[in-house]
Amino acid sequence: MKRTIRSRASVSPKPRQRLFGLLATALLALAILTGCSHTPPPPVAIKVPLATGAQVSPAAPITVEAAGGTLTNVVVTNTTDNGQAVPGEFSRGHQTWKSTADPAYASTYHLVVTAKNPANETRTQSFDITTITPTGTAYANVVPAPDLVAENGIGVGQPMVFQFTHPVTNKKDVEKHLHITVTPAQPGGWYWVDDEHVHYRAPQYWKPGTKIHIEADVYGVDLGDGVYGAENNSADYTVHDSWIAKADGSTELLTVFHNGTQIRQMPMSLGSPNYPSHLGPHVVSERAYSVVMDSCTYGVCKGDPNYYRETVYYDLRISNDGEFVHAAPWSVGSQGSSNVSHGCVNLSTDDAQWMYNNFDVGDVVEITNSGGEDLPVWDTYGDWDVPWATWAAGNATQ
Repeated sequence: MKRTIRSRASVSPKPRQRLFGLLATALLALAILTGCSHTPPPPVAIKVPLATGAQVSPAAPITVEAAGGTLTNVVVTNTTDNGQAVPGEFSRGHQTWKSTADPAYASTYHLVVTAKNPANETRTQSFDITTITPTGTAYANVVPAPDLVAENGIGVGQPMVFQFTHPVTNKKDVEKHLHITVTPAQPGGWYWVDDEHVHYRAPQYWKPGTKIHIEADVYGVDLGDGVYGAENNSADYTVHDSWIAKADGSTELLTVFHNGTQIRQMPMSLGSPNYPSHLGPHVVSERAYSVVMDSCTYGVCKGDPNYYRETVYYDLRISNDGEFVHAAPWSVGSQGSSNVSHGCVNLSTDDAQWMYNNFDVGDVVEITNSGGEDLPVWDTYGDWDVPWATWAAGNATQ
């Protein structure tokens, strides 16, 4: 029998096989086409937050940001100050640049910024920033001066004080820029004793050994009426041992406690009934070997039988209206038996010298049974006569 042999090449593919082949070819072509196409990255976006077109506070540094790329060059000049260059630093990835010097008031800054996207396509833009022009500036000084107490520290009764050189009307906002760190931690609060002085204290006297750091970040802050903070300020204090003297007008005795332990008691004389000493805790704000005390400073002048002008030794100022602990050899006969001074705490010369040698700024003299009124909060320092609940509530009304 004769066999017919067919060539494989002559066999026609089935329809299903033909469909799969066409599909594979199309997918291969699509893959090749897709692999060869490329969507370019968008241009880098440059942003300068302070370049709003309006005048801005110089409190914040000048910042430049790049989105979708990196900054390659930033040049900032103060055109108000003869084109003075403004220094700054890039972040690690060059996504941001920040000035390292505070902008000045009443100044215009010109920025020229270059950045690139991932395709190395560069973009350069210019910006302008203008800072506010205040009607005036004021400083936030610290009291006591840190240099004054650097060696001996401060007493347990010393409030923290910022003394502004211009009245503050935006008290609530200014308080947000006042910061304090107390170690070990102790609660406390700010209280305005007048429009220029804001004090901070705890519910009780500071613990001996306490470290206190205070800051007023008020540069660029509106203090009110167009007056702005001239600069930031900060200070560090250390609280020394507790020294508290208790002056009892009913016994005419001054009793001294060192770290809570009674170590000395001495006869004294407080203010007479006509010139009673203020009641309450007083805080030593100044020490002086000698002071010329002149009654004319509070209206009792020559011709008045109560007039006096005398050099007095071993002086510890305990209020701003003339109350001192001091040597009063002329009243030794009355010390321990009657109150005859013009409001001061009179001691013998030996006792006054002992107080002078042991008490320092921030130490406490508590006066009771004097027949006088409470020491006013504004009278350096009447802080401790304000009840804690009142103090903690604050008094910044605007």
